[in-house]
Amino acid sequence: MEQATFGGGCFWCTEAVFQNLNGVQKVVSGYTGGRIANPTYKEVCSGLTGHNEVIQVTYDPQVISYEELLEVFWKTHDPTTLNRQGNDVGTQYRSGIYFQNAEQQRLAEQYKQKLTEANAFDQPITTEIVPLKEFYPAEDYHQNYYNLNGNQPYCQFVVKSKVDKVKAVFGDKLKKSVA
Repeated sequence: MEQATFGGGCFWCTEAVFQNLNGVQKVVSGYTGGRIANPTYKEVCSGLTGHNEVIQVTYDPQVISYEELLEVFWKTHDPTTLNRQGNDVGTQYRSGIYFQNAEQQRLAEQYKQKLTEANAFDQPITTEIVPLKEFYPAEDYHQNYYNLNGNQPYCQFVVKSKVDKVKAVFGDKLKKSVA
């Protein structure tokens, strides 16, 4: 198994997007990129710690490649809005790829360059591509959030549309129980 770490706005959204992919064993919501150890959700939401809400994906590279995970990442959030995803505003919602080795860095930068050269977005890509230093799992109540709280208004109006998009665009990559 290998791991990939992505920040694409609220971790409830990104967690739900990646959980259904075939080859993904586990998705953990958490924090990275900040100035203090073991931050709380309240501290991260203050915007003062410098942390980003991220997910850490444990996956089987024989079933789904890092490149395929990157494709899902790029197509399921807006990488052109600095410190923002929709109505979620703050540095904790920035777009980021947190690589764990030189190959992940190369692939992430190559994909970003390809999107930039193709003018895939109307605005410049603001996604940071930096080494993963520390990953701190979020509190238990943030884990598996959409599956446990799907009827909550935020889940219905924000998360569900992202999950539905993944089902429509990446149907061939979904676990059989979801497809």
